[in-house]
Amino acid sequence: MATDATAVDQIARFAADLTILHDPSSDPSPLLLAVSGGPDSMAMLTLAAAAFRGRIQVATVDHGLRPEAAEEARMVAAHCAGLGVPHHVLRPAKPIAGASIQAQAREARYALLADHARAIGAAAILTAHHADDQAETFLMRASRGAGLSGLSGVRGRTVIAGATVLRPLLDWRRAELRRIVRRAEASFVDDPANTDPRHDRTRFRQLLDANEWLGVAQMARAAAQLAEADADLRATVDWLWAERAQIDGDNVRIAASDLPRELGRRLARRAIGTVRAAAGIESPAWTEGGNIEKLLEALEHGSRATQAGVIASVRSGVWRFRPAPPRRTG
Repeated sequence: MATDATAVDQIARFAADLTILHDPSSDPSPLLLAVSGGPDSMAMLTLAAAAFRGRIQVATVDHGLRPEAAEEARMVAAHCAGLGVPHHVLRPAKPIAGASIQAQAREARYALLADHARAIGAAAILTAHHADDQAETFLMRASRGAGLSGLSGVRGRTVIAGATVLRPLLDWRRAELRRIVRRAEASFVDDPANTDPRHDRTRFRQLLDANEWLGVAQMARAAAQLAEADADLRATVDWLWAERAQIDGDNVRIAASDLPRELGRRLARRAIGTVRAAAGIESPAWTEGGNIEKLLEALEHGSRATQAGVIASVRSGVWRFRPAPPRRTG
């Protein structure tokens, strides 16, 4: 990377942004960069190679979904060789096929990266999500009626597939990252999926590009503030669960009727998940973000309700969750 004043400032900024999430000076373990060959991840590689020389390794995931992916992986490998950075190509053991290809690819990608991070003893995985990604995610989820957790968007630090994942570029714009790779004369490729109108994200990206007044940076900042609020709520729920929940095998009781609705909602979701795990309930499907508004309304009115194979009832202000009895047939 060129070492003019702008580049020096950007390298220092990147180092500071990463240190907020993880202080490399306190941990000598390497950092694993997920680099696809797109301009965003190549910019991250350019910045990290300059800021943390000798401390990074790179992995490129070839999902086997596009014939061009192998050549893109070779391009990243060649660039890493020029920087003196170790590079590995990761491929799924089985082909990705069937419904929800994008979701399957994401799951496979993080599983491969997490396994490789453990193999090399990496402290964390770095991905190149940036402010524009954050704004797109915010709008996509708002359009679907997401709650606080969904509107929190992409987290700066999280755990996926058992590995710590860091996103040090969440305050950076897509355009400035592209300028970094062009100035560094680093090769990159534009993923055709980014302009494919079949994907929801593409439509929201086009909406933002055509309407600057929407304010990408402001939406990214709002998502970050919501993430802080969500983290505080999660800590509160952990404390309430320890104080108020009683677990007896596959039965859970919670003194929750006097709590605000959001806290009750989160405790009820945790109770449903706990009962299902203890009772081995696998069907119907259940996610932590499941809509339980009708169940909450029933509890507030002293009634019972069933959701995801779990029956909830209330007595003397205590909510009880237990496996629902099997349905009668015939």
